[in-house]
Amino acid sequence: MTSTMITTKVELRQRLKALERAMTAEEKDASDAALREGFLQIPEYRAARTVLLYVGTGAEVDTRPLIENALASGKRVALPVIAGPGVMEARAVTDLDLLVPGPYGIPAPGPDSELVPPEAMDLILVPGMAFTEDGWRLGRGGGYYDRYLPQTNALTVALARDFQMVGYIPVEPHDVPVDALVIDSGEEE
Repeated sequence: MTSTMITTKVELRQRLKALERAMTAEEKDASDAALREGFLQIPEYRAARTVLLYVGTGAEVDTRPLIENALASGKRVALPVIAGPGVMEARAVTDLDLLVPGPYGIPAPGPDSELVPPEAMDLILVPGMAFTEDGWRLGRGGGYYDRYLPQTNALTVALARDFQMVGYIPVEPHDVPVDALVIDSGEEE
């Protein structure tokens, strides 16, 4: 990056939100489709028995088709649930129609759904706003995944639009990188 390098997470989030807003519906749909197709081709996804996915909202990738694919493939599917301040847990889902609005308006399994322990995960799809080639990610600022991921040995994967790939993300000691990236240009890191 040049002398205009963004040096704080707040600045980087502002820049990425502007780029997200600038996407047309057609660009988003094409990007979403490419990212989903790339994810479905990952051998570790195909072999995984238990996966933690998330429901993409707003400018995020529409992940509902991935959840539906995992369910149709007979995988045990969990989604994140905010369990308290800074605490995320994974709860099983068997039908997208059973999701309820969770904190931040994100659809989530209800409180009576099965708790899936972190050590049961084979693969985790991790959301993010920005990523570096070596897997560092910038989330939305809650730190939920950074606290959850050290509890598991699962392969972690993120979906990244081309504009979400950046040369630098300010990293703090608690930040956790992802193991693999699927980028909408078709490259897998």
